Amino acid sequence: MRPDPHLKWLVLGLVLAQLLACWLVRGLAWRWLLFWAYAFGGCVNHALTLAIHDISHNTAFGTGHPAHNRWFAVFANLPLGVPYASSFKKYHVDHHRYLGGDGLDVDVPTRLEGWLFCTPARKLLWLALQPFFYSLRPLCVHPKAMTRMEVFNALAQLAANATIFTLWGPKPMVYLLASSLLGLGLHPISGHFVAEHYMFLKGHETYSYYGPLNWITFNVGYHMEHHDFPSIPGCNLPLVRKIAPEYYDHLPQHYSWVKVLWDFVSEDSLGPYARVKRVCKLAKDGL
Repeated sequence: MRPDPHLKWLVLGLVLAQLLACWLVRGLAWRWLLFWAYAFGGCVNHALTLAIHDISHNTAFGTGHPAHNRWFAVFANLPLGVPYASSFKKYHVDHHRYLGGDGLDVDVPTRLEGWLFCTPARKLLWLALQPFFYSLRPLCVHPKAMTRMEVFNALAQLAANATIFTLWGPKPMVYLLASSLLGLGLHPISGHFVAEHYMFLKGHETYSYYGPLNWITFNVGYHMEHHDFPSIPGCNLPLVRKIAPEYYDHLPQHYSWVKVLWDFVSEDSLGPYARVKRVCKLAKDGL
């Protein structure tokens, strides 16, 4: 449980890569811009959201420097095009504290989502629209007062967007927003959204994935390990499994995020309803 010494440099490299991409796409035809937004920008922006996930656990600068971590998450947010980092941290704490908690864990789909997206075609659409559901669901399920950090996050994002638009025109902004929408939607990396907590086997609500895509997702696939030890940075999660294989190797696990998406769409037993939901009785003081 120590800071990841490489995380800040990896994030800096990803942000600079997207900045360079913004300069390169200025003169591209729209079809090629969207192609590169999916093939390259989608991977980078999705990786940045997972870096923000890691940073939300104070793994960039350690628990002794929470402000450094929060501001660095805002920096990692800049290529996404929309403010995300500060709101994510606010709700992600509840995901760990009240996993599956009805009305508390906003990672769990709503009843409306489960009822509406129940056929293969509709589930495919639901996967493609994941960025919208993840953004809007918290406001409907468990709205919280806006924090000062969220305001700063929004102002920093607006300033970055305005600068890019002023310097290079609309195409780089379309590229960044398309990278976020496509990369977090129907994309191979997005298989982790479904792989982590959807109940592929009855009685098992959290799964790990140990495949090669962990290399570009800050080891988010090591999800059982992460929920056991949230303060351990992604770079050290493989070490957790190596130290204690008897606790993880025998558990159900995924071998392909693409297969996860295929099974989710094609199998009747899977869908937004395939989640464990718990009734959490909280104290009246709101804790």
